[in-house]
Order: sequence, then C-alpha cells, then structure tokens
Amino acid sequence: MVLKEIPAENITRPLGRNEVIGLLFRLTIFGAVTYFTIKWMVDAIDPTRKQKVEAQKQAEKLMRQIGVQNVKLSEYEMSIAAHLVDPLTMQITWRDIAGLDEVITELKDTVILPIQKRHLFEGSRLLQPPKGVLLYGPPGCGKTLIAKATAKEAGFRFINLQPSTLTDKWYGESQKLAAAVFSLAIKLQPSIIFIDEIDSFLRSRSSSDHEATAMMKAQFMSLWDGLDTDFNCQVIIMGATNRPQDLDSAILRRMPTRFHINQPSIKQREAILKLILDNENVEAAVDLCEIAKETDGFSGSDLREMCRDAALLCVRDFVHNAEPEGIPENDYIRPIQQSDLRKAIEKMKRSKTAGVPNMLMHPALD
Repeated sequence: MVLKEIPAENITRPLGRNEVIGLLFRLTIFGAVTYFTIKWMVDAIDPTRKQKVEAQKQAEKLMRQIGVQNVKLSEYEMSIAAHLVDPLTMQITWRDIAGLDEVITELKDTVILPIQKRHLFEGSRLLQPPKGVLLYGPPGCGKTLIAKATAKEAGFRFINLQPSTLTDKWYGESQKLAAAVFSLAIKLQPSIIFIDEIDSFLRSRSSSDHEATAMMKAQFMSLWDGLDTDFNCQVIIMGATNRPQDLDSAILRRMPTRFHINQPSIKQREAILKLILDNENVEAAVDLCEIAKETDGFSGSDLREMCRDAALLCVRDFVHNAEPEGIPENDYIRPIQQSDLRKAIEKMKRSKTAGVPNMLMHPALD
C-alpha cells in the first residue's frame, strides 16, 4: 500500500473562517450532548436531586426571613432547614385557644419561662426546661394549635419535622439527616422540633422493623439524649399523638412533660363556641350554654365545623330568597339563629355516628 504524501503547506495551512465556525459548532454540540448526558445519568442515579436543590433554595429563603446570618449549614442541615417555620408568619396565639387555660399556664411556667428568664434558673438543674414535651389526646382537640402557639409566643425557631424528611433511598443517609435535625436545632436555638403524629415515626420497636428504620430510630434517640450533656442547650422536642400507647417506652422516658388534651367539658365547649362565633353575625337570643350542653362528645374541631354548617344555612336562605333574575331583594345575610345551630348539631351527630359503608352509599347527609 502506497501512502500519499501530504504537502507540508496543507499541514500548516491556517483554517478558514467557515472552517473555524464549523469546528466551534461541532464542539458546542458535542459539549451540550456531553453535559445533558452526564446530567441525565446523575438524575437517574439520584432522582431526589431536584427536590434537594429546591429544598436548599427554600431553606436559604427561610433563613433570611427569620434573621439567621453567618451560620454555615451542611447539605443535610439545609434539607431540614427547608421545614423551618417563621414564628412571625404564624397566626396562632394563646388568644386563639379556648378551654385549655390550665395547659397553657403550665406550658408557660415549665417550658417558656425557664428559657425566656434563663438568668433566674442558672443555678439549678432541676428547673431547666424539659427536653421533651408530649401532647396526647383525642383528635381535633387542639394539640397542634398549642405547639404552634408555644413557638409563636415564646419566639422560638420552629422546625416542623416530617418523618418523610428523614427517609432516603441510600444506606446511611437517614442517620445523617437525623443528626442534622439536632445540629440545626442547636445552631438555631432556642428552637422547637415539632413532630405531629409522633406515633407513626417513633412507635414501639420490634424485630420485624426494617434495618434502616431501626438504625434511624436508634440514632434519633441517641442524639436526643445527648442534648442533656449540654447544660445550656435550649432545644425542645414536642410531639403530638392520639395513640400514646403505640409510642416506644424509650421515647416516653425522653418526654417527661406530658399534657393530656381531652375532649372539652361543658364550660370548655361554651368558651370554644364564644371564641369561634366572636366575630360572626349571631342573633342576640342565641344561648351558647344550651348549645354546649347539646354537643356532648364534640371536639374543638367538631364545634368549628358545626358553626360553619350553621353559618352556611344563613347563606342558603340568602340564595334561595333571591329573585328569579338572581338579584336578592336586600343584600343582607341574616344572623345565625339557635335553630341553625341545632340543625348543624344534628348533622354533625349523624356524620359522627354514621359508618363508613353508609357514608359511601349516602355521601349527602344533609
């Protein structure tokens, strides 16, 4: 085979303008294809990468809102910081909770005061704030409201921890996220780590638990106990549940301060009704004491829904009394009457006593 000799002038010849443009174009296309190929491979390996980037942006925004500056956070702490709640944006205060005066007073004395007036309790280890607070009782009775109001009134940093935040497909990542919860809370102290429905996350351990779940629980409890080693640590873990019997005994030990938020009594129901109907148009003849007697077994959430149904009856009358053209004779919604509240009570009782099959067969119980 005879190789054709290439003239030396062709080797050293400079490229023309069109040749340079063509070469740059091919390099750009090659670079873009390479970039998107690598990006696709990274996203395929870690499908949660996009959510992590969004969580980091949300965390940075929240940190600016709550006024945290010059605090360096790790990647894992950023993931947890995305669940921070700015106390200034919370609308719940002690005035928005009725019928739980004793619980609120004890919370102020045992949890908030030792942190706000630290100089009064510096010489005592017995009077330090608890590391764990458990709110338990039937659903709809104000457990979550109390946690939010505590953070609002005390001015604590509030971490609304979701169990899904600590789960990850990679082995060992859940333990690092659990560690980040406590390291972030310490950096932002005074702070509250709130876990709603804590029984779903820290239920009793058994041999049937998955290895990753068991390790995450062990890591969480180990770090939780480690807070006691720091005498000046101002981190409180607050949990809410309606199934305290499902909690692990080791978790109950770590939550020595417990408040039973039970179904409201007659006086508590009357106070809740007054709070709910405070800014509503209610007829002067309405007897809330009588309504409170007729709502035995109702939670605070039930009472609110009952009052909403009674207010909707007034709206329905307003719509039904409209003229055929759809224009009401007088642009006025009548006040809530005693009869409206009684009708709403009957509807609520039917919905509370109806079984699931009946509700599926008769979705409208009005």
